[in-house]
Amino acid sequence: MRIFIAKLAGTPVFDPAGDQIGRVRDVVAGLRATAPPRVHGMVIEMQPRRRVFLPITRVRSIEAGSVICTGRINMRRFQQRATETLVIGELLDLTVTVKGERVTVLDVAMEDARPSEWLVTKVAVLAGSQRSAAGLRLRRRGVTSVVDWEEIEGFAAVQRDQGAANLLAAFESMRAADLAHALQELPGKRRLEVAMALDDERLADVLEELSTPDKVSVIGGLGAERGADVLAAMNPDDATDLLQDLPPEQAEVLLSMMEPTEAEPVRRLLTYAEDTAGGLMTSEPIILPPTATVAEALSHIRQVDLTPAVAAQVYVTRPPTETPTGRYLGVAHFQRMLRDPPATLLGAMLDISLDPIKPELSIPQVTSYLATYNLVAAPVVDELGRLVGAVTVDDVLDHLLPDDWREHNDNSGRDNGEARA
Repeated sequence: MRIFIAKLAGTPVFDPAGDQIGRVRDVVAGLRATAPPRVHGMVIEMQPRRRVFLPITRVRSIEAGSVICTGRINMRRFQQRATETLVIGELLDLTVTVKGERVTVLDVAMEDARPSEWLVTKVAVLAGSQRSAAGLRLRRRGVTSVVDWEEIEGFAAVQRDQGAANLLAAFESMRAADLAHALQELPGKRRLEVAMALDDERLADVLEELSTPDKVSVIGGLGAERGADVLAAMNPDDATDLLQDLPPEQAEVLLSMMEPTEAEPVRRLLTYAEDTAGGLMTSEPIILPPTATVAEALSHIRQVDLTPAVAAQVYVTRPPTETPTGRYLGVAHFQRMLRDPPATLLGAMLDISLDPIKPELSIPQVTSYLATYNLVAAPVVDELGRLVGAVTVDDVLDHLLPDDWREHNDNSGRDNGEARA
């Protein structure tokens, strides 16, 4: 049986009882000088975002849309060894040679040589494509073919510009948080290649989910002009958090290259201490005047790029309705809007029972406020009575969790299975 490995990305993995235990994220192989690579196993992602090694000897079957495993899975975190290669993460998009012609690797196939032994035997390649400086193909008028592994030369070479189009295609349906986790598992060079290939909006979403060292490394590798574009695509509070982690000189260069209207809310957030409500808040909650109707408010809430916490309520102020706003009047809750006729004015359904919080409120005080009143978000109002932003529960969680919670480091050991000898 022949299976193209890129198509395995995201495939559910089930135990013998039929319960899903995770999804395939990559395939681990050992390259050999004179023979096709032997497949050691699969990297599968289990909740919460723990990547573990599944030896190929414990894979019972690979069928359409599922991988069935047998036996226990070692829960130690996967750590790649020097002699191992991640097929999806490292081989796709490589430029190699077939009979003297340079081609691009589209996919790699494995076949079962005998029970519990799989070898990488075939490579799907594209000849005649051109690349941009970022590694993306500009032209796909090439010839696609499948060749034997032995016909390929160049898999062992270190390439400066590998590209990332086919790797991204394999992970196209991933959420930003999952793609960020996948990037953290890649070598630094490959991680930057993938980041360069993402569009600004997608990369902005991914950067918001990366650990601090990784996001600093990526933004530094993009160059000032591209880095400024990506910062502009981020939510102002997330862009502020990232800039606070950069050297002041680098942060100022990036800010100076942003459009003034995009840099202004970020500069304003930078004036607040990082451990206060002002430092946590987003400056772009949903804000409407009291003359807006329930129907108008619900149309704003329906925006797909809003988080559930931001979409849970609408803040009502006097004009202007961009932060800092006119006088803050109150909040209209999503559940209340669902109970009222669409033509109802927001000014007639305001919740004014809770006092808004001040920008200088500390993180523990903000946490206590949200917990006391069972809120997912709270308005932040300055001394002039203007709404300057809103603090959401996800903002608070980011600061309550350990600094390295995104990395999930595990030092319990390296031995992830007998098939990796």
